[in-house]
Amino acid sequence: MPDAAVLSIRNISKSFGARRALDGVSLEVRGGEMIALIGPSGSGKSTLLRAISGLAPIDPGAGVVEAFGAVVQAQGKISGGVRQARARIGFIFQQFNLVGRLSLYTNAALGSLGRIPAWRGLLGLWPRETQGAAMAALTRMGVAESAGQRAGTLSGGQQQRAAIARALVQQAEVVLADEPVASLDPVSARRVMDALADLNASDGLTVLVTLHQVDYALRYCRRVVALKAGRIVYDGPPADLGRTQLIEIYGPEFEDVFWEGAPQ
Repeated sequence: MPDAAVLSIRNISKSFGARRALDGVSLEVRGGEMIALIGPSGSGKSTLLRAISGLAPIDPGAGVVEAFGAVVQAQGKISGGVRQARARIGFIFQQFNLVGRLSLYTNAALGSLGRIPAWRGLLGLWPRETQGAAMAALTRMGVAESAGQRAGTLSGGQQQRAAIARALVQQAEVVLADEPVASLDPVSARRVMDALADLNASDGLTVLVTLHQVDYALRYCRRVVALKAGRIVYDGPPADLGRTQLIEIYGPEFEDVFWEGAPQ
């Protein structure tokens, strides 16, 4: 539902020993948004995505994570209903998280496991609906010609597009993409970002993507959220995120690698 909050993160923190990866983070994500999460390594971007999906429990306290109006976790405890929320959230990992020995088709079909009996998935007896959805998703991602190949034999870009296809078969309403292009060559990276942008624009899919490539964040996303040392230090349109703010976020070394044509 456009303009309605599909994700609500309120005052969450996450510690690893003495290090606080998230420090009182609050964020509202509306349906149909495509948001880039940027920030230096260790700023808390990946931890935030994992907290949203319930893969990482937050610290005890007042923090709450909600998805689609239901509690995912609160007070340091994962909700008993987290599986229902996860069924509506697709997670795309940097290293694809495909089963390398299985075909690309089977990996895409695995997205339906939350809606079909487990025995069907174990035996590979996919319902007709899943079969059609898997091939349609692989076709849309431009990798249908490799549907019968083992996922592990394909390029990183092909595997990442298959991971997006799996989220389509899952019928995810929100996609959390954690550095989806970090290990890809520039051409493959653009194809993956184009695919995510198309799903957002054409299907109204909500996308929250962490990126090290700031130019991709500014080019593809209408909202940018920057984290530094576990705190949100910027939340707004890319047009308002200029050189000075980026240097404050990343440090003075950022000036040396700032690309030509960046905002002043």
